[in-house]
Amino acid sequence: RRRRRMRRVALAGVRGRGARSACKVGGSRRWYVSVVSGEAKNAATYHDDQRNQLATRRRTDVQVKGDPYDWPFDGGIDLDAVALVCIDFQRDFVAEGGYVDHMGYDLKLVQKPIAPTKALLKLWREMDLRVIHTREGHDPDLADCPPNKLWRSKRIHGEIGSSGPDGRILIRGEKGWGIIDELAPDLKRHGKEAVVDKPSKGAFTTTNIHLILKCMGIRQLVFSGVTTDVCVHTIMREANDLGYECLLLEDCTGATNEENHKAALRMVKMQGGVFGSVSNSKSLMESLEKIRKQ
Repeated sequence: RRRRRMRRVALAGVRGRGARSACKVGGSRRWYVSVVSGEAKNAATYHDDQRNQLATRRRTDVQVKGDPYDWPFDGGIDLDAVALVCIDFQRDFVAEGGYVDHMGYDLKLVQKPIAPTKALLKLWREMDLRVIHTREGHDPDLADCPPNKLWRSKRIHGEIGSSGPDGRILIRGEKGWGIIDELAPDLKRHGKEAVVDKPSKGAFTTTNIHLILKCMGIRQLVFSGVTTDVCVHTIMREANDLGYECLLLEDCTGATNEENHKAALRMVKMQGGVFGSVSNSKSLMESLEKIRKQ
C-alpha cells in the first residue's frame, strides 16, 4: 500500500498538483511534501530553455576578415557572447605627464589607437554589445606593487607612486589613473559595460575578469588598448589559454615602439593563429554594419 501511495504522489507531482505523503516515524504519523510540484519543475525547465535561447538567439553567420583566419573560427559573430576589451586607455599611459611620458617614449604611438577605438566603441554601444575596460594601478601604500616592478619604474624615471601633473603615477584614485574622456566607461549600461582594476600586466590571474565574462556569457573577445606588446598581449594570451576566441585589432592597439607593435601582431598570427586572429576596426565595423542590415 505504501508503494501505491508513493506512486500516486509521484504521478500527482508530474500532473502539476504537488502532493504529500505519510510515513510512520517513531510510532507517529508525520506528513511531508514528497515531490516538487509540476509547476516548479516546469518553471525550472522554462528558465533553462530561456538561458539556452539567450546563448544562441543572436548568433550570426557574419565573420570578420582576419589574418591568419576569418574570425571567429567556428562561424559568425555571436552578439550575445562577444565583448570589446579596452585595455588601459588611462592618462598615465597616453597623456602628457603620465607614466609613459615620464619614461621618454613618443606619445603619438600610444595615442594612435584612440580615434579608431572611439569610432568602434560608438557603433558597439549602438548595437548594445558588451564592453570591458581595464585600468592598471596600485594601492596608495604600494602594498600590491611587486618590488621588482617598483625598482624598474624608478630606474626608467617613471617611478610608480611618485608625483606627476595628474597626481601620483599609477595610483588608484589619482587623475592619471583614470580612463581618458574619449573612451570613458558608460556605467549606466548595467550588465553591458564593466571596469576591471588590475595591479598587473595581465588580468585573469589578479582580478575577477574571468568571472565577469562568464556571468555575461562571453566567449568571443575583441582587443583594443595599450600597449600591444605588454598588457594587451598578456591579457590576450591568458584569455586564449582559457578558451576564449580572440581577435586583436591592429589599428586599435599601440605600443611605445612601432617595431614592438608589429612584432606583437606577428606573434599572434604564428602557427595558424596561436593566440587568435588579427584584423582592424574597418573590417570589424563593416561586419557589424552588415549584421545591422540583416
